This record gives sequence, structure tokens and C-alpha cells, in this order.
Amino acid sequence: MFTPYRELDALLDEFVHAVHGILGDTFVGAYLQGSFASGAGDLHSDCDFIVATTVLPARATEAELRRLHDEIPTRPGFWTKHLEGSYADTTSLRAVAGLGTPWLFCDHGHRELIWDAHCNSPHTRWILRNHGITLAGPPVTDLVDAVPPQALRESMREMLPGLMEDLRTWARFDVAWSQRYAVTTYCRALFTLHTGEVASKRDALEWARETLDPRWRPLLTQVIQDRELGWDPADPPRPGSLEAMYAFGAYAESFAS
Repeated sequence: MFTPYRELDALLDEFVHAVHGILGDTFVGAYLQGSFASGAGDLHSDCDFIVATTVLPARATEAELRRLHDEIPTRPGFWTKHLEGSYADTTSLRAVAGLGTPWLFCDHGHRELIWDAHCNSPHTRWILRNHGITLAGPPVTDLVDAVPPQALRESMREMLPGLMEDLRTWARFDVAWSQRYAVTTYCRALFTLHTGEVASKRDALEWARETLDPRWRPLLTQVIQDRELGWDPADPPRPGSLEAMYAFGAYAESFAS
């Protein structure tokens, strides 16, 4: 069992078999990272993967992977719409020098692969190195070097000042889910700044509620309790919660300096 969900485990088995067949001798291994690797995956999580390859997919191999990811979300079931991850060559995956290299990326539930560095970040590498679940291949620690705490902290200092503006480019703040996501993301950034490590969404919220200024406890408690509501485009934010989110964002961003 890789996850608490039999349907997801069956999908992962089929997925790894199909990917291995497409990649052939360039296939190195397949791994879970993200929420399921850190022990916090649930029905509101996506299923994050990394497939390690000797070389980045190209030409016929890339085309076959694109066809596979175009087909998977058309299958019946819940988890077929919730895969997210990248195909990473072992050279750029190994050390922090490879950070930012674009990998062939499947966004959450999307059918079209893109070249993007979304998964090639310090926090993703830290989770993969420290908690990654091996679906196939060698132990992930054979492929990924340790991420220095300073690299994690610096990435958060760079991210924090523009975080809210970045969220505005894709998140609808008339939806309650976006308010919760923003607060959670700020908490994860502050946790990393403080510890040089990475926490799951729930653990970061709990840490923030116990560690930060007590005036934020009502907001953080609301976000923790409302996570079970999941994504609902018709669910507006609670009264006053957006104002609290913006104030918390400004507070969190002040730590970047």
C-alpha cells in the first residue's frame, strides 16, 4: 500500500507500468512526493509524483507521455483527475545546481503536459529526499542530494513579497477555498523560514497557531476546521475572512526582510 486509498494505489500501479513501458531504458524510478509522502494526503489532496529518467523525454517518448496524460483523466474514478507531477532527468534532479530546470509537468488534473519548473523547487526536493515514497526504482536518497536549510529559507524570502500578487493571477478570492489556500501557503513559508524544513499544510497551520502572535489563532482555527469543505466554486468566504487573510499576508510578508 502506497496510500490510504485502494483506488489510488491501483492507478499508481498502472501508471508506473505504463510510464516504464514508454520510457524504456531511460526509466530510473517513480516516487510520491507532496502530501501523500509527508503522511498528510487525503481526499482534498492531489497526488504528487516524480518520475526520474536518465534524460529528459523528447520526440516520440514525449509524444507517448502526452498521449498517456491526455487519456488518464478520461477514465472513470476519482483519482484519475488528481495526479500532478514531473519527469525529471537525474542530472538536474541530483543537486541544488539543477534547481529551476524545466521538466515535463502534469498540472493537477490537466490533460496537457507543459515544460515547467513547478516541481523543481527546494521545498519539493526536501519532501522528496526526506519523505519520498518509492513506487519503483532505487531509494530516492540515491538520486537526490540533501537540500541545505539556507536554500529553503532563501527561496521563501524570495517568494513571500510577491505571494499575494501571484495568487491573484490564478485564484478567485470570491471562493472560500482560495482564502484557506492563501493562509496555508503563508504558514508553510513561515514554518520553513523558522525551521529550514518543510511541513505539510495541516502541520504548518498547527505550528503557526501555536507559535505565531495569538491574534491569528481565530483565523488559523477557521482555516483548519474548514479544510474538510474542499473545493466548491459556489462557496463564498466567511464574513470577514478575506480581510483577515490580507492582514495575515501582510504580517507574514514582513518576515521576508
